[in-house]
Amino acid sequence: MADLELLLRPDASAGTDKAQGRTLPANIEAEAAFLGAVLIDNRVVEELQTPIRPEHFFEPVHARVFERIVTLLDRNAVVTPVTLKPYFEADEALKELGGITYLARLTADGQGLLAPRELAEQIYDLALLRELVSVGRNLVEGALDTSDAVAPLKQIEKAEQDLFKVAEGASTNNEASSFGMATHKALGMIERAINSGGSISGKTTGLSSINEKIGGLHDSDLVILAGRPGMGKTSLATNIAYNCAKRLLQDRQDGIEESVGAGVAFFSLEMSADQLATRILSEQSSISSSALRMGKISREEFQKLAFTSQTLAELPLYIDDTPALTIAALRTRARRLKRKHDIGLIVVDYLQLLQGSGRATDNRVNEISEISRGLKTLAKELELPVIALSQLSRAVEQRDDKRPMLSDLRESGSIEQDADMVWFVFREDYYVGSREPKRPVEGDDMATHDAHAAWAADMERVFGLAELIVAKQRHGSTGKVRLKFEPRYTKFSDLAEGEYDSSYE
Repeated sequence: MADLELLLRPDASAGTDKAQGRTLPANIEAEAAFLGAVLIDNRVVEELQTPIRPEHFFEPVHARVFERIVTLLDRNAVVTPVTLKPYFEADEALKELGGITYLARLTADGQGLLAPRELAEQIYDLALLRELVSVGRNLVEGALDTSDAVAPLKQIEKAEQDLFKVAEGASTNNEASSFGMATHKALGMIERAINSGGSISGKTTGLSSINEKIGGLHDSDLVILAGRPGMGKTSLATNIAYNCAKRLLQDRQDGIEESVGAGVAFFSLEMSADQLATRILSEQSSISSSALRMGKISREEFQKLAFTSQTLAELPLYIDDTPALTIAALRTRARRLKRKHDIGLIVVDYLQLLQGSGRATDNRVNEISEISRGLKTLAKELELPVIALSQLSRAVEQRDDKRPMLSDLRESGSIEQDADMVWFVFREDYYVGSREPKRPVEGDDMATHDAHAAWAADMERVFGLAELIVAKQRHGSTGKVRLKFEPRYTKFSDLAEGEYDSSYE
């Protein structure tokens, strides 16, 4: 075709990398054949499995033609060279190829109908290769440019980010979404909530009372889980991570495609991977975690433990216990896990142990602000929820009411600002237990006996009860969720009906 010969000339488009004297990967003949197939049979587009978009076409004219085809098909219109004519009569680039007659010539031989899927795959693959060339060129140019501060780690982080986008096929999908696309996505979320029984539209926490309060963990959300030491932050985070991963595994085994579970990446900057594994084994085998650590278990309990470990072997839960991670390194590792294992939830234990870029180390508030913004950016970039644990200031201990408030978040108000949800874990039995008076012995006066009896009654009232205080929820109401906590197994669970004493306030 003479028109194609014109397109394939070295100076016809931006196909030549003049710096290297090489032509970028492209197959304009494949693009033309594919467009011809679509114009002959519009159903070709509907049956495509490759996520091909206008920007994947190398030739700008082809990109505009495909974009118009998709727009008309969305309106349920029949697309032919004739119906396309009004939209391209004034297209100067198309005039150079012969004008409207070029569109008719695309359908002349119909060869594209023989293998439209293969043509689409090749167009898509070549577009990704061109993106790789762009990433590589930018990386080389950045590495050679030493005019500014030399920051190789930052360049590596940027290259990782760009490569992730290429791997996800999203490197050219940074334009604003139309309102129609946004509402379609919102309706899909609402439909999932209806199908789940009216309580979950995101990823499950495995705890019905929490799911009912927040509707599940939503994609792109940053959840801050905070509390004073000893409240059970890590225990709750571990429980949620396990429950979410287990649900995905179970749904896969049952052949359920739309699961409210997800693969989980757990970044543990405080505890080692084996310590976290011990917690999960203790929870699932109902054997005391302290007994496991000290080896004080019977043969029967060990067999039960071994059986439990086998059932957990395929759990899509990935633990990274690298200490002193920077926020940039964490984002790089998260992208790799997303690419390799398609994770759907990230847990970070805990935020204050992350490090910033190094430029703000003289100002801890600025560093924490950088970290919280980085976690929120990660949640949006990977389109998944991120749960970040956080410490609270000692101001809690100075009040009579030990329940945390948003102002207790340590070191930076930006944590509250960046978070979509802020949760506080509060266990009154922890504080009541620390106030135990002197145990009475024979010969003590009645006041000592009465004081300890009053304390014991108070402890019995609150023992094993916990509160999850939802102090901020961008998409819903705040309030308290009451849970059961079993310290021997470091396990949070829903309260059974009748377990909650109304006097517990």
